[in-house]
Amino acid sequence: MQIKLILLDFDGTLASTEEANMEAYIAALAEEGITLDREMYRRRYFGMRCPEFLRELGIDNEEDINRIRCRKIELYPTFFSSVHLNEPLWNFAQDFRANGGKIWIVSTGQKDNISNAMHHLGIEGKVDGIITSLDVDKPKPSPEAFLKVMAIEGVTPAETVIFEDSAVGLEAAKASGAAYFKVKF
Repeated sequence: MQIKLILLDFDGTLASTEEANMEAYIAALAEEGITLDREMYRRRYFGMRCPEFLRELGIDNEEDINRIRCRKIELYPTFFSSVHLNEPLWNFAQDFRANGGKIWIVSTGQKDNISNAMHHLGIEGKVDGIITSLDVDKPKPSPEAFLKVMAIEGVTPAETVIFEDSAVGLEAAKASGAAYFKVKF
């Protein structure tokens, strides 16, 4: 069977965004009087959806969650000096796309954050679509987002390859039935 679709996770797979995400959260939370430990963030929270992450920190009020989430999105681009593109993976994906394949980003991240980072990296408009956890009922580790893109593109799991870095992403990739690769960036 011919591969027709490549699905790329964004944070930690296509782009090194951990540092920028962490610094934006640290700054947004500091404005609220909350100190975020860098090692704890790296070990426990990176890759987690914003509302779940903030609830883990004890922030339960939806208004507070939304305010902090929006402030984090505002601050995120100020830390882009640490964001870098996974050039080998990107070049591979663009060669695949130039030969008629489809490329989508499937992420638990916020669409605004991904769009801002893609603009910074000079790669906006060079994928066929972006789907985030807000576009599905069940985010990763559920395979729903991967399966939704396959349905949109009219391809089967056997015609799809997924690139992921996180445990929840790899679990979702495996559950989707598609071939997948673990990326170390």
